[in-house]
Amino acid sequence: MSMENYEIPRHVAIIMDGNGRWAKKRMMPRTYGHAQGSKTVEKICEDAYRMGIEYLTVYAFSTENWQRPKEEVDTLMNLLRDYMKDCIKTSKKNNMRVRIIGDITKLDTDLRESIKKLEEASSKNTGLKFQVALNYGGRDEILRAAKKFAEDYAAGVLPEFGAVGEADFENYLDTAGIPSPELLIRTSGEVRLSNYLLWQLAYAEFYFTDVLWPDFDKKELQKAIEYYNKRDRRFGGV
Repeated sequence: MSMENYEIPRHVAIIMDGNGRWAKKRMMPRTYGHAQGSKTVEKICEDAYRMGIEYLTVYAFSTENWQRPKEEVDTLMNLLRDYMKDCIKTSKKNNMRVRIIGDITKLDTDLRESIKKLEEASSKNTGLKFQVALNYGGRDEILRAAKKFAEDYAAGVLPEFGAVGEADFENYLDTAGIPSPELLIRTSGEVRLSNYLLWQLAYAEFYFTDVLWPDFDKKELQKAIEYYNKRDRRFGGV
């Protein structure tokens, strides 16, 4: 499928769902599905940038994921450790800038250090802007932003309250400086936001597919963009 005549969304957000079910269908542990899903991430990053997508944000680990069985959480953390290290090489090869959003203060010290190294190593890259939501929750992000906003307002950093607008508040979000997504993709047939980018997705188009994340590929991304192009995107009109 050629994307030549399609409008390409500048920013695409993805909820990568279905790793566990993908593994279960193959009589394998859920952790195997997560490992395969991480490989899909790298491929989709390359495909997205070639299509003309500037920003790609994926939901890697939510604030609610801590409630999963300890073995699965430990495996996910170890996968993230490996991914952060490998991603330095990948980001350099693909000229990709990586940014982590979420409350990383809750993560182990070594993982926080890997995140810092990755962000610094990729900070000058000019290709795809790739955001990874890690220990992220939309409500948690807004609450953290509101607390910092209130502190700065009390300290006189901000203008009078009546003059404060949405743009001022957005500067306190994890995604400060990043345009809001025009398209959200969720795999595996689930139809909900799961506390993901609640502020940023206010005007996004939602695309849901039954495809499990490890099976998501360039063709499926193209289908999502085709759907996006069929939508009548009007803001404030009738």
